[in-house]
Amino acid sequence: MWAAIQFPNLSPEAFAFDLFGLHFAIRWYALGYIVGIGIGWWIIRMAISRPPLWRDENPAMTRAQLEELVTWMVAGIILGGRLGFVLFYQPGYYLQNPLDIFKIWQGGMAFHGGFLGVVVGVILFSRKHGLVTASVADLLAIATPPALALVRIANFVNGELWGRPTDAPWGVVFPGPAAQACATAGKVCARHPSQLYEALLEGVILGTVLLYLAFKRGWLKRPAMLAGLFFLGYGLARFIVEFFRQADAQFITLDNPMGYVIGSPSFGITMGQLLSTPMILVGIATLIWAARRSRT
Repeated sequence: MWAAIQFPNLSPEAFAFDLFGLHFAIRWYALGYIVGIGIGWWIIRMAISRPPLWRDENPAMTRAQLEELVTWMVAGIILGGRLGFVLFYQPGYYLQNPLDIFKIWQGGMAFHGGFLGVVVGVILFSRKHGLVTASVADLLAIATPPALALVRIANFVNGELWGRPTDAPWGVVFPGPAAQACATAGKVCARHPSQLYEALLEGVILGTVLLYLAFKRGWLKRPAMLAGLFFLGYGLARFIVEFFRQADAQFITLDNPMGYVIGSPSFGITMGQLLSTPMILVGIATLIWAARRSRT
C-alpha cells in the first residue's frame, strides 16, 4: 500500500505577540538566519582563539575585527541575497514593480546572490584591515553550514521549496493547491522533502567535514583550502538536490513541465544547477591553487 508522511501542522511563526494593536512575529526563516549567524560567530571565535591552528600561530583576525566582520556579512547576505533573487528568478516582475524590491519581509532571497554578496564583503573587509583574504574566507567557510541547515529546515517548516512528486515512503504531503497540483482522483500528491535533503548535505555533512579538517587536520594553516572545499561541496550538494527539487514556478510551462532553463523538456538543467556549476568549477580551481601554494 502506498504511504506518505502528512505535513505536520507547523506555523511559520516561531513566536508572536500583539502590542498596541499591532501584530509582531518572528518567523522561523528569520530565526534560522539569526541563530545561524550566531553559531557561525561562535565557531570563528573558537578558531581565532586557538593560535596553534594557524600557520606561525597567527590567527586570521582579532576578536574586535570579528565583531565588525559580522556586520559586513549580514549586509552582504541581505543585499546580495535579495538582488540575486530579483535578477536570477523574477527580473521581469521586479522590472515592472521596482518598489517591491525593498519589501524583503515578503520573502525572496537567493543563496547564490547572498554568496556573491559575502564574497564582495570579504574582499572589502580584508582590504580595509590588511588581512589575508583567503584565511578570512576559510573562517566563513566553516561558519556558514549551520546557517544553511537551519534556513533549509525553516523552508520545510514554512511548507515552501518542496520537491518533485514521489512515491517514496518518506514523501511528504505538503498542503496548498500548488503542492497538490499533481494530485489525482482519490490520491494526494507526496513530494520529496528536498529542503531536508539540502539541510543534511549542505549543512550537517559539509559542515562536519569542514570543522574536522579545520580543527583536527590543520587546514587553517593552508589558506583557501577550506573555502575551496566549501565552494565545491555546496555546489555539488545543490546540483544533486536539484534533481529532486521542484523548479520555481516562473520556469514551469506546459511545454517545459520540469522547469529547465537550458535543454529540452525531457532533459536539461535547472536554474539552481546553472548557478551551482560555477561554484563547482571555482571550488576545484581554488583547491588546486591553494594546494600548490601551501607547498611553497
